[in-house]
Amino acid sequence: MPVYAVARIDELADGQMKQVKAGDTDLLLVRLDGQFYALGARCTHYGAPLATGVLHGERIICPWHHACFHARTGAHLEPPGLDHLPTFPVRVEGEQVLVELAEAVEGRRTPQLGQRDPQDARTCVVIGAGCAGAYAVEALRTQGFTGQVVWMTNGEFPPIDRPNLSKEYLAGEAPEAWMPLRDPDFYKAADIEIIPQAVKMLDAAARTVTLANGEQLRYEVAVVAPGARPRRLAVPGAELPGIFMLRTIEDSRAIRMAAAQAHRAVVVGASFIGMEVAQSLRHLGLAVTVVAPETVPFERTLGGEVGRVLQTLHEAHGVTFRLGHTVQAFEGTDRVQQVVLDNGDRLPADLVVVGIGVQPATDFMQGVQKAPDGSILVDAYLQAADGLFVAGDAARFPDWRTGRPIRIEHWRLAAQHGRLAGANAAGARQPYQGVPFFWTRQFGVSLQYLGYVETWDEVVLDGDPSARKFLACYLRGDQVWAVAGMGRGYEMARLHALLLETPLPTVDTVWQWLSRT
Repeated sequence: MPVYAVARIDELADGQMKQVKAGDTDLLLVRLDGQFYALGARCTHYGAPLATGVLHGERIICPWHHACFHARTGAHLEPPGLDHLPTFPVRVEGEQVLVELAEAVEGRRTPQLGQRDPQDARTCVVIGAGCAGAYAVEALRTQGFTGQVVWMTNGEFPPIDRPNLSKEYLAGEAPEAWMPLRDPDFYKAADIEIIPQAVKMLDAAARTVTLANGEQLRYEVAVVAPGARPRRLAVPGAELPGIFMLRTIEDSRAIRMAAAQAHRAVVVGASFIGMEVAQSLRHLGLAVTVVAPETVPFERTLGGEVGRVLQTLHEAHGVTFRLGHTVQAFEGTDRVQQVVLDNGDRLPADLVVVGIGVQPATDFMQGVQKAPDGSILVDAYLQAADGLFVAGDAARFPDWRTGRPIRIEHWRLAAQHGRLAGANAAGARQPYQGVPFFWTRQFGVSLQYLGYVETWDEVVLDGDPSARKFLACYLRGDQVWAVAGMGRGYEMARLHALLLETPLPTVDTVWQWLSRT
């Protein structure tokens, strides 16, 4: 294999990384404990240059969406993404760092999943074809579960990159080929049995699953990740054609098809889904009005000042807001034509998208403890009952910082949960101690959010929100429970590392951490 000199040994100190060239190939060179490691230069999720991220111990944190990789082995440690980084042989000769490289270099390594052992009579049932289910079935096989794996997908297969449904895919910028997380043949090769039917009932005490056709299956262990269903508006006219909710790829396709024949759209709800849909519909050329009861978008999640930044961004791109109002009815003959507000105003609409939150889809589960919202109470290992693990939007789990049960509706957290639940179902005993992270990108501007807090005492800002370059720390008492950032991606990746070490730092600790070179 060709050998390339990629750096001098004095170009990197211990604990540093940089992007280098080996011929025409970009590599990430890392130095740890005097040893050099060469890996793929780009994140296996969306291709971010990892050299602009953060090296924290042996963990590489991607600057875009905070996927994490092992700096020595390239192993994928935290979602998003599923694949490992490729690694390449390194040696030092004199003052030069040399890397061996094959003629054809792949940008990722797909995990090698184990297969079923016919002598293993155990059955693991996985329910739900979202990202939590996808991560769970992979974790089962990579952790050595050799029994039968039955994946019940309710017709939603293969699992998809769901965050794109309201963004690039809805806007017509992401082709169909981008959407599946894996090719169906990947699961076939790992002896994962796909059952497309819906589940009618799961009985945790009996360890049985009953399908919609009446067939019953007994399991030794199960991972339940059914996600959540969108909340419906219970107002007159809500069933008119032209009114949509967004959960599946079929929903996104239907909205895009309807948008091709529409001129005016109303989005009900100023949540992340609602605002991302508003952006995508504007990209498709529609006049868009957002209706929500809040006085500012994202007010309950991000606070007024940060919410106004995103509202101003949308208004600069032609989105109209009717905030402080609710929808009382939809009117139309054959399809929706008007949206009636609580003050009697009528908004003309050819298309309506409703995004007012979700409800855990757990009605089919019996023999488990449920919270008032229908979510399933689990322990730190995501276990709800003997042999039963619950992941994602359906799980109410202990916040490892406080022990208090919480539920978080984040795609990345669902992926974290899925991988952990699958590993624990295979026999591991690992508690959830991750850092929640989500992101949104609207009109070319990205906002990132680390941690979790339901309510806060104050928001401490660093930077200029009007310039869309700031950090916002959400405090309870003197502790930082969450941080939002715009235009500060490197610092957000550094704060991810801090929150792994110090889950509830003070503001002074945050600024001191960021001031380190």
